[in-house]
Amino acid sequence: QVQLVESGGGLVQPGGSLRLSCAASGFTFSTYGMRWYRQTPGEERALVAAIDRTTYYTTYADSVKGRFTISRDNAKNTVFLQMNSLKPEDTAVYYCYAIKELNSYWGQGTQVTVSS
Repeated sequence: QVQLVESGGGLVQPGGSLRLSCAASGFTFSTYGMRWYRQTPGEERALVAAIDRTTYYTTYADSVKGRFTISRDNAKNTVFLQMNSLKPEDTAVYYCYAIKELNSYWGQGTQVTVSS
C-alpha cells in the first residue's frame, strides 16, 4: 500500500521556521522525483519545490527562493522542506507528491499557518 505521510506543520510567527517531512512507503522511493505543493482555500495547488530522483537537482517557485530548501534522504524514504523566514502568505496546506513517468502519488497534506 502506497503511503506519503506529511508531518511538521503547525502555527508559527512571521519570520519563523518550520521543517516539513514526508515519509514514503509502498513504492521504490529512490526512483521517484519528489515535490512539495501548497494550496489555499479556493485556489489550485501550486508547486513549491521539486527535487530530482538521481541528480538531486532542485527547483523552486519564485515566491520561496532563498527561503525554502527541499532535500531528500533515500535511505530513510523521506523528503523534507525546510522553510525559513516564513511570511503570512506562506499559510497553506502543504502536500507531498511523488512522480515517476505515469505513476504519481499524493500525501494527505499538513497545515502551515504563519500568523502573529
